[in-house]
Amino acid sequence: MAATDSAVERIVIENCAIATVDANDTEYASGHIVIAGNKIEAIGAGDAPENLDNVVRRIDGTGHLVTPGLVNTHHHFYQWITRGLATDHNLFNWLVALYPTWARIDEQMAYSAAQGSLAAMARGGVTTAMDHHYVYPKGAGDLSGAIIRAASEMGVRFTLARGSMDRSEKDGGLPPDHAVETLEGALADTEATVKKFHDASFDAMTQVAVAPCSPFSVSTELLKQGAELARRLGVRMHTHGSETVEEEKFCHELFGMGPTDYFESTGWLGEDVWMAHSVHMNDSDIAAFARTKTGVAHCPSSNARLAAGIARVPDMLAAGVPVGLGVDGTASNESGELHTELRNALLINRLNPVHREAALNARQSLRLGTYGGAQILGRADNIGSLEVGKLADLVLWNLSTFLHSSIADPVTALVFGAAAPVTASFVNGKQIVENNRLLTADEDAIARSTREEAQRLARISAQA
Repeated sequence: MAATDSAVERIVIENCAIATVDANDTEYASGHIVIAGNKIEAIGAGDAPENLDNVVRRIDGTGHLVTPGLVNTHHHFYQWITRGLATDHNLFNWLVALYPTWARIDEQMAYSAAQGSLAAMARGGVTTAMDHHYVYPKGAGDLSGAIIRAASEMGVRFTLARGSMDRSEKDGGLPPDHAVETLEGALADTEATVKKFHDASFDAMTQVAVAPCSPFSVSTELLKQGAELARRLGVRMHTHGSETVEEEKFCHELFGMGPTDYFESTGWLGEDVWMAHSVHMNDSDIAAFARTKTGVAHCPSSNARLAAGIARVPDMLAAGVPVGLGVDGTASNESGELHTELRNALLINRLNPVHREAALNARQSLRLGTYGGAQILGRADNIGSLEVGKLADLVLWNLSTFLHSSIADPVTALVFGAAAPVTASFVNGKQIVENNRLLTADEDAIARSTREEAQRLARISAQA
């Protein structure tokens, strides 16, 4: 194979099982991948082509499965420093318990918590992360900039969903009055964040979405004007929706309709929108999401932690609703890892009495965590599957240890088995994990920093 650009550096991975997660679910029992610069140049069965120019590294993938990098579609990074609290609460009571503490975060806390959240995901095979940050206390500093800086330093591809809240306790919402922004302030700062940080290019490392928090913490006007802003700027839209029965009751009492109808009335259904959770969806809700191609971030562990319920993922997929996986904030999913959600999504959905064992299989679960996530982040043309011309975001999972070696099918081993070690993880062609350790950050330093910031936040909250 003659290279068209002999100057570009190439990495060759061989002798590995490969699950491409392309449109045909193409797999190779033993194959190769060639990374050229930041893109996939070749993929197929057997050995890599001979006579490749400028090969700087060869990796023997024996005993490994290579998949697309995992794509996280819902998270709240700042919650890394409030883990383990309110462990026996439902969503509304959990929010009421934690909002007073969250309202005291500052820039250094946000940065440190983002490092912790990103480290947990990156070390577990996430190559594209997102953060729905919506708590912007007055005088807290540049929280969005701190979060984006942490992601850039970690080397992961990143979407900041710039959140906002303007409905506080005095307006019938849940957040404390001092924890919310004004309508005008939230819109202005969101627009400034998009203009400063959003990159629309094919290989963008940082993108921004418009993301008012939820129906019970934002005004109708913020939702409407937020949608108008996002579409004027050409960016995606994200919020929480249909997470609990309490939320549905809230929407009926306040707006005279359920969450999906309310979202549609405010411009919040469409192929540029994705919702977190979508647990309590009836047939007409699912049909509306399918008709408008509105996406869903499925967060199985968080839904279980807060006793929210079991989302109807099989029905959504059957209807054509785009679905990805989300960690959710680490105050409601303390592990902070997405690769464990592959297993949890499959197992929890099988508890649905309608679908039972037919709810999801291993390959469907892997697709949720890769291509499905890329789809709802609007990046399915460049990440989410292993195909020539796509960006080189991929993971080598070690399936050779006793934890997996007796499971013949590698995809089954990855999804049904224990959390597999990551031998190597590449983002944009650059390696960020080696032998289950981060190459781009000091894990011990992150442990110290997050512990100190969690303790500082607890002290400030107690004094307040």
